[in-house]
Amino acid sequence: MSVLVANCPSCGAPIEFQSGQSIVKICEYCRSAVARTDRDLKDLGKVAELVETGSPLDVGVRGKWKDVPFELTGRAQLGHEMGGQWDEWYATFSNGWLGWLAEAQGRFYITFQYPSPEGVEVPPFDQLQLGQSVPGLPWPTPLIVAETGRATALGAKGEIPYLLTPGETYYYADLSGVNGAFGTLDYNQSPPLVFLGQQVTLADLGITTTRTPEREERRVGAAHLSCPNCAGPLELRAPDKTERVTCPNCNSLLDVNQGQLQFLKALEKPWFQPLIPIGTVGEVPEGKLTVIGAMARSVTIEGTQYFWSEYLLYHPQIGFRWLVHSDDHWNYVRAVPPGEVSESPKSASYQGKSYKIFQDAQARVEVVLGEFYWKVEAGEQVRGVDYVKPPYMLSKEVSTVYVTNPDDATRTQRVTGEINWSHGTYMDVPQIEKAFSVSGLPRPSGVAPNQPYKHWWVYKYWLAFIVLTLLLGFVTLVFSGSTREVFSQTVTLPPLPNADGTQVFFSEPFQLQGRRNIKIVGESAVQNAWVYLEGDLINDETGLVQSFPIEISYYQGVEDGESWSEGGQTDSAYSSSMPSGRYVLRLEGQWERWQQPAVVTVKIEQNVTRGFNLLIALIILSIGPIAMLIYHVSFEHKRWSESMFSSSGDDSDDE
Repeated sequence: MSVLVANCPSCGAPIEFQSGQSIVKICEYCRSAVARTDRDLKDLGKVAELVETGSPLDVGVRGKWKDVPFELTGRAQLGHEMGGQWDEWYATFSNGWLGWLAEAQGRFYITFQYPSPEGVEVPPFDQLQLGQSVPGLPWPTPLIVAETGRATALGAKGEIPYLLTPGETYYYADLSGVNGAFGTLDYNQSPPLVFLGQQVTLADLGITTTRTPEREERRVGAAHLSCPNCAGPLELRAPDKTERVTCPNCNSLLDVNQGQLQFLKALEKPWFQPLIPIGTVGEVPEGKLTVIGAMARSVTIEGTQYFWSEYLLYHPQIGFRWLVHSDDHWNYVRAVPPGEVSESPKSASYQGKSYKIFQDAQARVEVVLGEFYWKVEAGEQVRGVDYVKPPYMLSKEVSTVYVTNPDDATRTQRVTGEINWSHGTYMDVPQIEKAFSVSGLPRPSGVAPNQPYKHWWVYKYWLAFIVLTLLLGFVTLVFSGSTREVFSQTVTLPPLPNADGTQVFFSEPFQLQGRRNIKIVGESAVQNAWVYLEGDLINDETGLVQSFPIEISYYQGVEDGESWSEGGQTDSAYSSSMPSGRYVLRLEGQWERWQQPAVVTVKIEQNVTRGFNLLIALIILSIGPIAMLIYHVSFEHKRWSESMFSSSGDDSDDE
C-alpha cells in the first residue's frame, strides 16, 4: 500500500494518506479537511470537534467481514435535520474493497457502494414515498424506503474516500429489507450513489478489541451542568445520546447540543406523573435498563380522547427500549427493521407470524419528562397503526416533516420522514413490579389489545381427558368380552279380566354372572296399541330383587295425505351388574287391548356395550371447558370492542 506524505496546507503539519483511495484527510493538528487533487493538496475548511457518542469503535480498529480483514481508517459524523447525529466509519479491506460501517442508536450497518443499476432510473428524492419498494437495485430481495432526510457533515477523523466539505448538506434515503438488509441512496450527486449491505453486530465483524468502552452510564453532576432557566442541577443519564430534556426543577424544555443546554420554553406543570420514576433501573431478559424519560400521548377517536404513557429505557450496550402503559396494561417494546415487516390493508406479517389490524389513528405527544434521543416536544404527531397477535403487538409510526428547501426558500416545502416499526410483548403487572422494584401499580380491569388468554391449558387438558376416556372405554370393551344372551322366551299372556287387571309370569331359573351389566329387551307386534310390563330379577338364593319397566307402544296412521308413526315395537331396560347366581324373571303385565292375549318376547343379555355411560362421562368432562369457552368468547369480544376494526377475534393461535 503506497503512503502519500505531505504537509497540511493550513498549518504545515505532516499528514499521511495511508489508502490510495482516500480523498480527504483530517489534519490531527488543526482539524482541517485536506483534500488531495491531481496537482496538490486543498484545504476544505475546519471540521468541528467530534461529538462523543460513546461508540466502542475508533480509527485503527480491525475486523473481518466474509473472511476479508479490514481496518477502520476514517470516521465521519453526520447530523440529522431533526437533531442528533450518527457516525459512519470508513473501512479499508485488504483485498481493495471499500466499505462503510454506520452506527446509529446502538445498531451497526455495513454497506458497500454498488454501481447505479443499468437501464433503471432510481426515483428522484422528491418522488420517494415512505414504504415504497425501490426497483432495480442489485440486491436479491426487495428494499423499501424506511427514512428520507437531510444530513449535514459535522466532523471527521482520519481518512475519508469522498470530498467531505465541513457544513455541507445532502439528501439521503435509508432502505430496509428482510434478513437485516440495509441500504442508502446518497443524493449528493445525480444519479444518486447506491450503498447496500446489512445490519450486523460487532461479533459478526470479528471486532473483539475496541477502544475502552465509554458506554457506561454517565451522570453529569450539578457542578458541571445546570438548567439555563432556573440554574437548578440536572442529571443526564444518556449524555451522549440525549437531544431533549426537561428540567425537573422548573419544568423547562431544554435542547441538548453537544453537552450544552439551551432553554426552549417553559412548560405547564405536568398533569402526568410517571408510575415508574425516572432514574429507576429495571432488570428485563435483555439486561438492566434505566428509565431516562417518560411521555404521555393520546389519540382522539370519534370525539373521545384516549391517553397512555411511554417510558424510554436505556443501557449503553443494549440501546433504547420502551415500556408502554395503557389502561393499566404494560408492554415491553423494541424497534424492528421496517424491511422485516410486510403489510396488507388489514394485517401485517413479521417473522412468519400474521398480525391483525387493531387501530389506526393520529397519535399526539401531550407531556414530556426526562431525556429523549430526538427533539421531541408536546404537540408532536405521528400516524400510528397497531397490529395484534397476543401476546404480541406490532406497531408502525409514520412521521413526516415539512422542510423548506435551503437553496430556494420560495419553493414548496419538501417532505421528509421515516417509518418506525416496533414489536411489543405483553407483561403482567407483577412482572413489571418485580423487574423495576416498584409496588402498588394499579391492576387492569379490561382486556388489552394484545393481552393473552391465559386459560388455554383448560382446552389442552380437556382434550387429554377426552382421549384418555375414549381409550379407557375401548380397553374396557376389548377386555370385558362379548355380549352374552342368558335368557330368551316368548310369553303369551292370557286376556285380562278387566281393563285394570294384570297378568303375572314367572320364568324358569337362569344364571347371571357377576360384574357384568344387564340388558332386558321386550318386543311385541303391537299396532296402534301398547303393552306395559313391570319386571323383576329375583335372586333365587338370596331374594335380592332388581326391578325394571318395559313399555312398548306403537302408533301409526295417515293425516292430510301424509303417513306418520310414533313409538316402536321394542323397548329396553338396563341394570348394573348383580351378584352372580340363579335368578328368576317375574313379569306383571297390562295392555291396551286387554280382551285379547298379549304376546311378548323377552331377552336378557349381559356384558352389553353401551355408549350412554361413555357419553355421560364425556359430557361431565366438557362442562368446565364449555364454561371456559363461553368466558373466552366474552374475553375476545371485550378485546375487539375497543378496536376501530371490529373482528370476531378468532385468536385460536394465541400463545
